[in-house]
Amino acid sequence: MDMTWFEEMERRIPTGEVRTRFAPSPTGYMHVGNLRTALYTWLIARHSGGKFILRIEDTDQGRLVEGATDVIYATLRKCGLTWDEGPDLGGPVGPYIQTERRALYGKYAQLLVEKGGAYRCFCDKERLESLHGENGIGGYDGHCRHLTREEIDTKLAAGVPYVIRQRIPDSGSTTFHDAVFGDITVENETLDDQVLIKSDGLPTYNFANVIDDHLMGITHVVRGSEYLSSAPKYNLLYQAFGWEVPTYIHCSPVMRDQHNKMSKRHGDPSYEDLLAMGFLSEAVVNYVALLGWSPKGEESEREFFTLDELSHSFDIGGISKSPAIFDREKLKYFNAKYLRAMDADAFCAAAEPYLRQAVKNPAIDWKLIAPLVQPRCDTFEDIAPQVDFFDALPDYSTELYVHKKMKTNLENSLEALQQVLPVLEQLEPWTYDSIHDALIGLAERLELKNGRIMWPVRTALSGKAVTPGGAVELCQILGKDETLRRIRTGMEKLAQ
Repeated sequence: MDMTWFEEMERRIPTGEVRTRFAPSPTGYMHVGNLRTALYTWLIARHSGGKFILRIEDTDQGRLVEGATDVIYATLRKCGLTWDEGPDLGGPVGPYIQTERRALYGKYAQLLVEKGGAYRCFCDKERLESLHGENGIGGYDGHCRHLTREEIDTKLAAGVPYVIRQRIPDSGSTTFHDAVFGDITVENETLDDQVLIKSDGLPTYNFANVIDDHLMGITHVVRGSEYLSSAPKYNLLYQAFGWEVPTYIHCSPVMRDQHNKMSKRHGDPSYEDLLAMGFLSEAVVNYVALLGWSPKGEESEREFFTLDELSHSFDIGGISKSPAIFDREKLKYFNAKYLRAMDADAFCAAAEPYLRQAVKNPAIDWKLIAPLVQPRCDTFEDIAPQVDFFDALPDYSTELYVHKKMKTNLENSLEALQQVLPVLEQLEPWTYDSIHDALIGLAERLELKNGRIMWPVRTALSGKAVTPGGAVELCQILGKDETLRRIRTGMEKLAQ
């Protein structure tokens, strides 16, 4: 076999720096585990000043979901996980989409056959199914491992379909090192001769993964611990080619609880779902970073990190072997901190869709509501239940007027509204300061505590026990006409 082409491919491989990759399959949404893998992969590259590569693994054509690749791009961008090489950017070792690299895999599979690390398997579907038994369990029996050259040539000449299988050593053991789990040794006899190239010429995930990682100069591979069992096969492939094995970083799963992994089928949210539920992307990223990783030293108790701070603090040694439990209440805690810390204008812009959905009355200035709800919500979804009364006064019980601390009851609340109404009717201009001074001035003239006036007004305007903002803010936002109308409604309720 002419090795010139292979030698040229070797010369293209970048060296001398850390290179990591995120290689998702475009088969649907980005779940939390996928996001964590992408994040850790990005952080390892950025922490070392290396390169982060995006590769799309689309060889499993039967599971592809239209638009899923766009979801991958959008998610990474929203999270700030910029890539240095990828399908859209190009790079020195492209293409970066597996189906566009199809010709490569066949050549390397042929090379592996020549090296004795793989062989052609001509077994048909019926024979393979017969090996599984009644329970569907059973591995390949190596039937085609020892075909003679003549037998192979005869089948090829006859056009018999075949796959290419990895030739696992008959005896001995394989040891691989993982940065999280340490050295792991498996007996070769427990490994099956996995398919590398399918009968349609496309590679399996495991084979394409190894070829692409090598040719792209990947130095660190981050993936879920469910792939630990595949690692020995990867090692044997690297050894068969005579290639250096990358550093493995296997991460334990993200769990819903102590016993169950997160699953979309069971209602667990994807990244997009979390955004739709009113979580900030920055909060999600911060929280996900801590699902299975913890900082060391002086930062061991720290919880809140910007993405840039994470890139400085992240180290592989902080990754835990133990599964991480996704706690939505803990995420709310993170999100609330991020919301409180937002610049007022930034919060207003981010909250706008939720405020517009909750308050559809064009006469209501939702920009005045935003600063009132900012300290009072854990997620943006908390906005609507707090502000729905601006659109329409709910039917409420007069018992809301009774407040022990404010020393209000049904009788004195009616008296308060009767005193307030003429004051507000005559008030011009209708501004926060003028409303405040008018109501406070009224309480002073009547020699009452402010609460005796403010609580009945607040109740009449909202019909709620808890509101964002007090009586003055509600008057300002509702406007003069609506304020007066609601006060009159309150008086009618109390007079009944």
